[in-house]
Amino acid sequence: MGSAADTRAAEAPRPQFKDVMGHPGPLWMLFMSEFWERFAFYGIRWALVLYIVAQFHGGSATGQADANLTYGSYLALVYATAIFGGYIADKVIGYQRSILVGAVFMATGLFMITLPSALLFKMGLATIVAGNGMFKPNISTMVGKLYAVDDQRRDSGFTIFYMGINAGAFLAPLFTGWLANTMFGTEGMPAYKFVFMSAGFGMLVSLVWFYIGRKQLGEIGRPPAGAEGHMRVAYVVIGAALVVPVIYLLLAVGAQVLQYVLTAMFVGLSVMLMIEGIRDGKVARDKTIAMLIIFVFNILFWMFFEQAGSSFTFLADQIVNRNLGSFVFPTAWFQSVNSVAIIALAPVVAWIWVALARKNANPSIPRKFGLGLLFNGAAFLLLMFALSNLVGGDGKIPFWTLTMVYFIQSVGELCLSPIGLSMVTKLAPVRLVGLGMGGWFLSTGIGNNLSGIFASEVSGKTGMTTASALSGYTFGFWALLAAGLVLFLAAPQINKLLHGVK
Repeated sequence: MGSAADTRAAEAPRPQFKDVMGHPGPLWMLFMSEFWERFAFYGIRWALVLYIVAQFHGGSATGQADANLTYGSYLALVYATAIFGGYIADKVIGYQRSILVGAVFMATGLFMITLPSALLFKMGLATIVAGNGMFKPNISTMVGKLYAVDDQRRDSGFTIFYMGINAGAFLAPLFTGWLANTMFGTEGMPAYKFVFMSAGFGMLVSLVWFYIGRKQLGEIGRPPAGAEGHMRVAYVVIGAALVVPVIYLLLAVGAQVLQYVLTAMFVGLSVMLMIEGIRDGKVARDKTIAMLIIFVFNILFWMFFEQAGSSFTFLADQIVNRNLGSFVFPTAWFQSVNSVAIIALAPVVAWIWVALARKNANPSIPRKFGLGLLFNGAAFLLLMFALSNLVGGDGKIPFWTLTMVYFIQSVGELCLSPIGLSMVTKLAPVRLVGLGMGGWFLSTGIGNNLSGIFASEVSGKTGMTTASALSGYTFGFWALLAAGLVLFLAAPQINKLLHGVK
């Protein structure tokens, strides 16, 4: 039986970092590495479905369904591969090298999708997915490793890092939209190639920044003992290269087939967690059941939330009146609204939780998730109203409606997303917390794949119309309202399973 002292002895000595603005110096290096990686990721988000339709379907609206399905599958696999990326960093080559290898693959994939070939486009997306799995989960883990567990600055350090994510997500669509619609193309004929190229260069900046700056980290994130040689890195690179065609096949077979694969993975993972939970006793079993129930509602949330890169993009492009006087608001810029909302509203939501906690009225975990679903549903209710009552003579809805949809959804995201990973660390069986984290990412990935399937139904076989959007978003509203109410009503029973976990 290990003691706390044993655990501390097993940990690598934590370097004494020089503080910069009250935090360990390497935080700011990681901040900028993540900024540029998110710049690359969000820089292409708005353009993917529009590019697929323009490049591979001759601009025909009949290609929208295929574009939505491809986008949803791509996002799903981005989350699913995070399960394996953490293992590679932990057990094989360390966090620093995993991040570097991931960055190389992501940059390669981004440059591949600049080439006008359907085969290379999906191979490029597959390469990005493989790289993201090694980069995204591990750079976040590195931030945690800069602080002792009881360091009071830990939460604010993650908040600063989170601002780096949102800063990159905010600026990228503004810049890449300007490149595509003004600098190298026009609103009617965007130059998507330069969107993908600028994202590729952004990823290279992230790679070089981390490569140079990682000296500040000392032993933090170095390879496990006995694995310092470079052969393991070579094996990981070869393995990732061999995985790329597998990811390509999962993209190529279609979202419906991928859904079966992801569902089978989720069922298998749930069974493993339940077996461990039962083995650990009644309390652990109940907590595991509660966690899996919330995973299911997490799937539903992301299925409808993640329309931003798919159906909402076509909505913005075709059915939203973007004429603001003499200025036409670029479709790409809508992708920045969520980041603005998160930066503006996160302190407000955090203050509300603290204020409610003082009055012993802070909502439980299931009720916060329920609020997330209901706010998401409220966004779809606004779209229903706009598409049935605010359509102008030009067949378009007012600009403010879609902007408000993003803000309302962001409130829902703040109710649900920040507590997800924290919840897993409290509820997963002690020996399988990593697998529990995998379950969280996988449930999010399943939701993203379903979002593509849902978006393809919204567009229909002939492309999005006001009628098809109204029909699809009406379904979204009722589904989210029902799920949110069910979670609210079931909260007392779920809380019993939590055994006091807040």
